[in-house]
Amino acid sequence: MKRALFALACSAVLITGCNRADSPSDIAEDKVERDAEAAAAAAGPTPAALGLTEVQLLEADLVGGNGVELGDVKSLVRGPDGSVSQLLIEIEDSHPDKFVHVPVAGLQVVRKGNDTDLSTTMTKEQLNALPAVDLTKTQGASGT
Repeated sequence: MKRALFALACSAVLITGCNRADSPSDIAEDKVERDAEAAAAAAGPTPAALGLTEVQLLEADLVGGNGVELGDVKSLVRGPDGSVSQLLIEIEDSHPDKFVHVPVAGLQVVRKGNDTDLSTTMTKEQLNALPAVDLTKTQGASGT
């Protein structure tokens, strides 16, 4: 009986893990991240926006004026001229995950030791009010 319950519990954990990995939104998010990382590696040490490289931008968190984390940078969005115009942000603690485009204009670079964050005057409520980006319908990677 104990073996049967253990096997059932293990199966439930495996199925839950498989379902998450197989969802279209998770697959799209993984693709966006892979594409952004590949583009950042190819760009090298050239500043992309705000005096930061693509790698530095992707490693940055978006924080409010009070220093509280509002989201994570997932990819860069380039305008028609090739310059970075927006960042794709995953809003912190959103369930399900919510992605929005945040304009680079108005963001400030904040350095804390070896960490680099991007500060915005937007509140979490204002971020949540932005239109959601459906990663399954957009490319979302650098260059979009």
